[in-house]
Amino acid sequence: MGQAEAQLALYKLTAILEAEGLPYAIIGAFALNEYGHRRVIVDVDLVMRDDHLQVFKRNHLGQGYVERVPGTGKLLDTEHGVNVDVLSTGRFPGDDKPKPIAFPDPTTVALRGERFALLPMPCFIELKFASGMVAAHRGKDLVDVQELIKSASLPASVAEDLHPWVRAKFLELWQLAQTPDPF
Repeated sequence: MGQAEAQLALYKLTAILEAEGLPYAIIGAFALNEYGHRRVIVDVDLVMRDDHLQVFKRNHLGQGYVERVPGTGKLLDTEHGVNVDVLSTGRFPGDDKPKPIAFPDPTTVALRGERFALLPMPCFIELKFASGMVAAHRGKDLVDVQELIKSASLPASVAEDLHPWVRAKFLELWQLAQTPDPF
């Protein structure tokens, strides 16, 4: 399983969701790549409402998808051997404990990207921070934001579009991203 298989799994999944009118927003490494930072991709991460996830599962489990963990959004695309993680609207990133930032409803916030639906960049960055700031095992989310700041040349003014809970962390990482790599 590699990046090519993950891409095939993404396009297959988004074609199904769009054909069935099930709103979604791609997050994770695919979104990070769309926003300007290239990272290796091995799975598909997205946000959906629970009711839309249930419709998808009812129509597609046993037909190209299985649950890796029964009763959850942890799926496997059996054709491509790629994990698909569906995160539910209203749940909390990182440690799943209440915080000022939750996974949004793609029905109301998703934007059509070049190839699939995405969250607005500030919302995506907030989710990365909300995960990385509270869950030690999710430190890569903070690194993702720092690398995105560098790769996409994000200005410090992006902080103004972020929730106050993560604003200071963005400015801290923005400052770190301004330090040139000595090598």
